[in-house]
Amino acid sequence: MRLAGKIAIVTGAASGFGESIARRFAEQGAHVVVADINDADGESVADAIRADGGTAIYVHADVAEAGSVQSLVDHTTEHYGDLDIVVNNAGITHRNGPMLDVDESLFDRVYAINVKSLYHTAQAAVPVFRARGAGCFVNIASTAGLRPRPGLTWYNGSKGAAIITGKSMAVELAPENIRVNTINPVMGETGLIDEFLGDNTRDRIISGIPMGRLSQPLDIANAALFLASDEANFVTGACLEVDGGRCV
Repeated sequence: MRLAGKIAIVTGAASGFGESIARRFAEQGAHVVVADINDADGESVADAIRADGGTAIYVHADVAEAGSVQSLVDHTTEHYGDLDIVVNNAGITHRNGPMLDVDESLFDRVYAINVKSLYHTAQAAVPVFRARGAGCFVNIASTAGLRPRPGLTWYNGSKGAAIITGKSMAVELAPENIRVNTINPVMGETGLIDEFLGDNTRDRIISGIPMGRLSQPLDIANAALFLASDEANFVTGACLEVDGGRCV
């Protein structure tokens, strides 16, 4: 069990990459907090983990709201008694299309969830990590922050910001044994795929991925498992592209 006894929050865990990460962590012995704003699906994921013999609870959390994130961390430490890992997975996009067609309210929401959430989880979790002498953040960004696709300008920018924020956090927190790493998935088979595609076809997107397919949630979960485990205890500030060669 690679995460035996570790306590992990996974945001955006009601579906997609987050659900797969939560399930994979539980399979490897972690006590998981499934965090999301989708209560029905979040409860369902936590129920499924428990049905499979794992340990999980669901907590409603809006990562764009400081108070909600603080309550998430407080609930976790009250329920499990500690916190080892935070996976910042929750994210949204705007529909693929001209950048001037994205209104300001949607722009603000994209940045609040994809970038400001890192600030909120740091504010809430870093004091817990400092008190216990160690901790780990795994941030889910995107290859869009490294090799942006046309039509997703503001999303691309948010993921670029998330990548450099993770690197800066890693450098600042390393002396306190708090690790921060980032995973950059290529476009994946999740509920957001239609928004990412816009007028593009899957075949067109796949043609730019040397390994010839989109990412699957388990691909991302396995990468997160490594970065969250003690096997990666000397890895911080890394950006791991899980992209079938897209960024080469």
